[in-house]
Amino acid sequence: MVLKEIALSSHRERWLKKKSLHLFWRVIAVLPDEPYVRWKYFSLSGRFPDLHNPSLFTEKVQFRKLYDRNPLYPALVDKYAAKAFIAERAGSEYVIETYWVGRDLEKIEWDQIPLPAVVKPTHGSGDGVFLHSRSDVDKLLRNNPAPYWMAQRHDRINREWAYRQLVPQVIIERMLGENGSALDDYRFFVFSGKVALIELRLRRDGIGYECYYTPDWKKMGLCSNYYSPYLRERPRPAQLEEMLEVARRIAGDIDFMRVDLYLEGGNVYVGELTLYPGGGFHGSVPDLIDKSLGNLWTVQIGQIGGP
Repeated sequence: MVLKEIALSSHRERWLKKKSLHLFWRVIAVLPDEPYVRWKYFSLSGRFPDLHNPSLFTEKVQFRKLYDRNPLYPALVDKYAAKAFIAERAGSEYVIETYWVGRDLEKIEWDQIPLPAVVKPTHGSGDGVFLHSRSDVDKLLRNNPAPYWMAQRHDRINREWAYRQLVPQVIIERMLGENGSALDDYRFFVFSGKVALIELRLRRDGIGYECYYTPDWKKMGLCSNYYSPYLRERPRPAQLEEMLEVARRIAGDIDFMRVDLYLEGGNVYVGELTLYPGGGFHGSVPDLIDKSLGNLWTVQIGQIGGP
């Protein structure tokens, strides 16, 4: 009898690896913040982070989560509270219009909500519902994701301190888009007021892509492998200088912030402000620039109170 080699498909392998990781994270969830962060980082990158003398960008995100208690941070990660901060630093014209904020979707006067609109938690990432018509509203109310959203704890999932300090809510805001298509997402990495990198996330034919540009719009041969690399060139945005200025003004002198911007009809809008990109784990930035981005991030370890 001849034994045939049994090989798993790449899809099956990825599925098994993902399931194994989630099981491991559930096992270590009982750990205090620092050992949890160390083990989760190890599970994704194959090595432990240096938290005593962090040098990589991903290590400094872990350091921020564990030790940096800047009182500004809770308002910055709150999608509703951040709007006042954005308006103060850059101008109200860059703020996406809010239609409603609260915790109980049943209390909304839906005839007062212009469509299309987006419904999402103020503290979440990747969650949200698009409302194009009244039938979408009816479906939203039947399924009502608000209780699930309110129970999400980013301060437990990735141990991101700032989320521990805010009250979760649901926000409804104007849906951005052009010709029925989602807008490209321009992510500006800003270190102490200087833009160092632009990450571009885009969707084409339902597929997510990513690519990276320098602040003067030169494409970089990088990919974090979160999405497939976008191999074609994207034209330099006509509003690039304005976008750079908005990102710099919002981030100010904060040692690091990612400012996410959109372009609609020639106008610039701020999507969100990010302090802990991808939780600072493997894939949050391309491996090739983990060190160089870390060099740009000046962390005053003694002043923050780290190890």
